[in-house]
Amino acid sequence: MKQRAMAIRVKLLGCSRLILLFLFRGLFLEAYAGKVCYSVPEETEKGFFVGNISKDLELEPRELAERGARIISRGRTQLFALNPQSGSLVTVGRIDREELCAQSARCLVSFNILVEDKMKLFPVEVEIIDINDNTPQFQLEEVEFKMNEITTPGTRIPLPFGQDLDVDMNSLQSYELSSNPHFSLDVQQGPDGSQQPEMVLQSPLDREKEAVHHLLLTAFDGGNPVRSGTLRIRVQVVDANDNPPAFTQAQYHTSVPENVSLGTPLVTVKATDPDEGANGEVTYSFHNIDHKVAQIFHLDSYTGEISNKTPLDFEEYMIYPMEIQAQDGAGLMARTKVLIKVLDINDNAPEVTITSVTTALPENFPPGAIIALISVHDQDSGDNGHTTCSIPENLPFKLEKLDDSYYRLVTERTMDRELTSRYNITVTATDQGIPTLSTETHISLEVTDINDNAPVFLQDSYSTYIPENNPRGASIFSVTAHDADSNENAIITYSLAEDTIQGVPLSSYVSINSDTGVLYALRSFDYERFRDLKLKVMARDSGDPPLSSNVSLGIFVLDQNDNAPEILYPALPTDGSTGVELAPRSAEPGYLVTKVVAVDRDSGQNAWLSYRLLKASEPGLFAVGLHTGEVRTARALLDRDALKQSLVVAVQDHGQPPLSATVTLTVAVADSIPDVLADLGSIKPSTDPDNSSLTLYLVVAVATVSCIFLAFVIVLLALRLRRWHRSRIQTAGVLAGLPASQFVGVDGVRAFLQTYSHEVSLTADSRKSHVIFPQPNYADTLISQESCEKKDFLSAPQCLLEDKKETFSQVNFL
Repeated sequence: MKQRAMAIRVKLLGCSRLILLFLFRGLFLEAYAGKVCYSVPEETEKGFFVGNISKDLELEPRELAERGARIISRGRTQLFALNPQSGSLVTVGRIDREELCAQSARCLVSFNILVEDKMKLFPVEVEIIDINDNTPQFQLEEVEFKMNEITTPGTRIPLPFGQDLDVDMNSLQSYELSSNPHFSLDVQQGPDGSQQPEMVLQSPLDREKEAVHHLLLTAFDGGNPVRSGTLRIRVQVVDANDNPPAFTQAQYHTSVPENVSLGTPLVTVKATDPDEGANGEVTYSFHNIDHKVAQIFHLDSYTGEISNKTPLDFEEYMIYPMEIQAQDGAGLMARTKVLIKVLDINDNAPEVTITSVTTALPENFPPGAIIALISVHDQDSGDNGHTTCSIPENLPFKLEKLDDSYYRLVTERTMDRELTSRYNITVTATDQGIPTLSTETHISLEVTDINDNAPVFLQDSYSTYIPENNPRGASIFSVTAHDADSNENAIITYSLAEDTIQGVPLSSYVSINSDTGVLYALRSFDYERFRDLKLKVMARDSGDPPLSSNVSLGIFVLDQNDNAPEILYPALPTDGSTGVELAPRSAEPGYLVTKVVAVDRDSGQNAWLSYRLLKASEPGLFAVGLHTGEVRTARALLDRDALKQSLVVAVQDHGQPPLSATVTLTVAVADSIPDVLADLGSIKPSTDPDNSSLTLYLVVAVATVSCIFLAFVIVLLALRLRRWHRSRIQTAGVLAGLPASQFVGVDGVRAFLQTYSHEVSLTADSRKSHVIFPQPNYADTLISQESCEKKDFLSAPQCLLEDKKETFSQVNFL
């Protein structure tokens, strides 16, 4: 018979063999009816074609692998496999029907094919077809009988029956006894349909003629070719024995638990023989017993006690039937049946088979997602075989029962990877026996991350302080954000929101490391320019789509003592000369001579100023207010006090380290300006030729500066006269007729003189006299042309002093 011809396929619906309805409840399986049924002969080679499973499942061959089709079976070695290239069901190896199903009329192997992508489960049933691969066998190779020579013809002697592991026509079909004039063969039909051979005595025996008869019993099966097995029979003729053994019971029954200890006496059979001597001695033996049963039990041939040699297994045999033969010394026999019923105990824990659908699930997957298909089976019977399946209650999963042996594990609610990233699910199957037995199996499920968490900063806002004059490129602060997601979804990039500070882009002041969040100063900050920066730091993850958050950061610039006090009054001339303050000789102690005014561009204690008199030409004559800078007389002025007093006032801040500035004041001791000039005029010129030369140079310098000044005024007037056409002729006449010394009285120049003026600095020693130009200290001074009577250089100040309406703010002396 060809292999291809031996493969029989039965279609899903309408097949005449083994049509069963198999419905899974719930959403796990879509409704379908019937099983996929196939037939395959036993003893085929590996890879033998069983059926076109892809066609029967309405799938293309390539879809078997793409859609995750695979075989799931329970409690046995995998016998079949899927061929992804051809889409067929093939054998994994040699299949022995007798090993799988013993002598059952039909040998069916059931399993399921799971199509994972659509979560479909297809039941498949394959019938293993028997072939004639087993020869009929007898338990013994030779059997011996003792028969009394007076045995009457017609006496029947039961013979051991043969055993063929094949079924149907391949099983044992007939017996044949070798030719003998005294014996014939008669085959009886047993209650279970089995053939029971018996040897019938046809003619009387004569021990004196033939003491031993040798016969041969042959058993034949119905296979093609026919197989046979033989049993040698030895019949010994003995003297007369008129009483055969007799059992006390026609049939013995006993029940024992399957966990009975080895060697435990299970039942004792007893036969009696009233004869004496050897004719009354009874021995016991198994008769017509299955080979496997004979290996499990031991029969004491003298006592009739039956015990177990190997453990009993309810799942293999629920009842052990056997036939016991009692024979006396003369060869007379009697037989009885023994039935040993095995009581099931809860000795098998449930078997759990996990068909894992997925080991990783996104955290945003909706409830009802299928994690695994679970099959539970218990080999025990009754309550011992009834099972329940459970998982811990504190998990976001639940078990849904599909039928008596299948469950599915599904999600009960949406999971959050940030709370739990991995679940170790313990599935416990428990039977209802006493005591209960359970089996635990574990499913590991990883919750994969999605980008559902934006980066989070540790604080709602940040602030930091940085001293001014910081080095460029220095790290000034660091921000850190955390993302509860994982992998790329947790990779954070930092940036600064675009902004401007005083019209300049923020990016020119501060930069941030996109990976670490460290901020760097790109400039050296100046507290006097701005005192704080307000910016936003953004943190963006690398998910898809990316999520971001921002936080406010305030950078406050701390003042450093980097600015020395700046003296506003008295203002220092650009040539280093000093101003002159007037102190009347009649001044009382505490008279306010002048006030030193200074500011510090720093802040706080760096801008707190204190004043002190650093140096004085007449110690004790003047005092300076510590906090006001007021210069006052400390005592009354005396005639012996010098006309000119020189004071050096120091202004110092309170920074660390402190910075200071100094100003030199010249105080003229006189009641009025004319007195000062008179005192200056009464001073005798120096006879030192060097001093005379120096004086000459000074006079020439003053004259030169005056000429330059007059020329500048003329040019300026010329420009102004072009704008004021009305006064062009009049002004031109005045300019032509006036001498240079009277030019200062022109009305058109007064606005200029509000900004620029001559400052005459005189000393008692004419070699130190000079003119400073320009000097803005006389912005408020207007010089009247009529008040100026004298034309010489030294008379100009006197002319100014005589005008009571005009005042001088300062006359500088060196």
